[in-house]
Amino acid sequence: MVTCKNLHENKNIEIIESKGDVKVLEYKKDLSVDAVNAINAYYAAQMNVRKRQVLIELKGNAYTISAGAMQWTTGSVSMTADIKGVGDLLGKALASKATKESAIKPRYQGTGLLMLEPTYKHILVEDVSDWGGLVLDDGLFLACESRVQQKVVARTNLSSAMLGKEGLFNLCLKGEGIAILESPVPRDELIEFVIDKDEVRIDGNFAIAWSDSLEFRVEKSSKSLLGSAVSGEGLVNVYRGTGRVLMAPIA
Repeated sequence: MVTCKNLHENKNIEIIESKGDVKVLEYKKDLSVDAVNAINAYYAAQMNVRKRQVLIELKGNAYTISAGAMQWTTGSVSMTADIKGVGDLLGKALASKATKESAIKPRYQGTGLLMLEPTYKHILVEDVSDWGGLVLDDGLFLACESRVQQKVVARTNLSSAMLGKEGLFNLCLKGEGIAILESPVPRDELIEFVIDKDEVRIDGNFAIAWSDSLEFRVEKSSKSLLGSAVSGEGLVNVYRGTGRVLMAPIA
């Protein structure tokens, strides 16, 4: 039996989000800085620059995480490579080149606790079933329940691949389960568009995640070349159909 002290009762750690087996911990202050860096650390904390960690309570289920993301585990927890054979390994290696995600993601299963490495990025905990299919921008994936399907989706047209600056391929999560994402901005700053047989036009690659039911294209900001030139916008990313888009205020 393992007793974990100075974690749940630590007054410097706050649980800022909890969903299912997942808790997001945030350190109010960085207590391990020296005198030289104390001023910078103080003002960084005031501006919401804080260390965050994800704590997962395993109850016989399994989670797949990014390579190198595990910090520690307790209890009867085992790790296996999420690979089914040589063919699967080659396929995932090719997919990793396309999506910039790790080719082999470790799978942790059992009964106990799984703590991920600390990060200064912001943590999003999403229910994949709420999205139908969740397409992620490069580098957003941190972990997910292993029952969630991970697929690589390609652009439906060449224009979006060449001009959209979102890449030719993206990781898509489908099915039911929890997904844990690393966002460049906090949830409070993300704008969520809920689209019902309509469209959203975004000038630049500000969208960090969107429903795979949406058609993504790159189009002129105006129907005419003159109009696009006068507006100064040129080409815009268009998300059309029915679904959702998460947009960050910074690229």
